[in-house]
Amino acid sequence: MNEAELRARLPEGLAHRQESLEGHRAAAVLVALEPGFGVWLTRRSPRMLHHAGQVAFPGGKLDPGDASAEAAALREAWEEIGLDPASVEILGRLDEHITGTGFHMTPVVALVPPGVEVRIASDEVVDVFCLPFETLLDPSLPYTRQACAEGVGREFYVWPHEQHVIWGATAAILRKLALRLRGEG
Repeated sequence: MNEAELRARLPEGLAHRQESLEGHRAAAVLVALEPGFGVWLTRRSPRMLHHAGQVAFPGGKLDPGDASAEAAALREAWEEIGLDPASVEILGRLDEHITGTGFHMTPVVALVPPGVEVRIASDEVVDVFCLPFETLLDPSLPYTRQACAEGVGREFYVWPHEQHVIWGATAAILRKLALRLRGEG
């Protein structure tokens, strides 16, 4: 998708559904879209305390000094992948997401210019890659899978990628993005 198509399907001030924050830790992720390429994702370092080695959006918990979810997402993207906040154009938010691990995530959607430089903080991230728009726009995706954890059966989304397993909260947020880009959500 080119920039004009992205702007048409993700207008500035993107409407979103809010969830109750009660009992959950506030977090924000940056859903960075590179026109003509795809959505940026990271693979977390295997040394991380939580969600080690998993695919994620740049992001994390809101700090007391963060003025908003947007500020937190930009700060985290700067810390994790060295993405200069001045190079990012915020479009809005997708529907909020509550994780099974107790986080209340606000997905902040933004455009990044083609070829923008990143600098990976290796203690947090081991890879930055894009899931192509052609994958997001494929109406047969994502796949659903089932697993049993602690005696409870769960169904979850999985996005195909040659080198990474994309599942969990990241896959669910990608699905919300895909539905919006396809004109279905």
